[in-house]
Amino acid sequence: MLHNPVTLHIDYATGENRPRGARSERLNVHVSPSGYPALVLNADFRPLSYYPLSLWCWQDTIKAVFLERVNIVANYDRAVHSPSFEMKLPSVVSLKTYVKPSTFPAFTRFNVFLRDRFSCQYCGDRDDLTFDHILPRSRGGHTTWANVVAACSPCNLRKGNLTPNEAKMWPSQMPFQPTVQHLHRNGRLFPPNYLHESWLDYLYWDTELEP
Repeated sequence: MLHNPVTLHIDYATGENRPRGARSERLNVHVSPSGYPALVLNADFRPLSYYPLSLWCWQDTIKAVFLERVNIVANYDRAVHSPSFEMKLPSVVSLKTYVKPSTFPAFTRFNVFLRDRFSCQYCGDRDDLTFDHILPRSRGGHTTWANVVAACSPCNLRKGNLTPNEAKMWPSQMPFQPTVQHLHRNGRLFPPNYLHESWLDYLYWDTELEP
């Protein structure tokens, strides 16, 4: 299967590969429209991923078309040419073979932050995020979905090796194991800086309507 080779710059605090103390006010993925990325849908016309959004660069999109791995759903006005060939660049493609998504996502730092909407579960801050064990490891706590929350460094230091009752600090929501669908819903809250008009119908068509 082809990768997603589009360069995506994500402005969120992961606690990794970021200067200490750097601010992280924007959570949007940076997408360059000049690269003519294509939105990649599963065979059921849902995006493979919402955050980061499932995008391919135009070169890999065209390759997938010629390998008959995808159907073209929508095109840009821009075309590529050769002496005997012309083809509009696809803006939306769908896989011909359905890829069954996992029910539960991997337990990673990124997915913990996405579950918790990239905000400290104690104070709501979005700067200098790390994660905190509700029941500290020194007190027998484990590094699991049910015992880990996103936390800013000041709150993490303040809580230290105390329990929530001892520290008088309780998370805004108790940690839980999310489903892939839950993370997709949260991912929609942080759209890229650029959304081509042909993508919109496929990003939000299955959201709940207001009564």
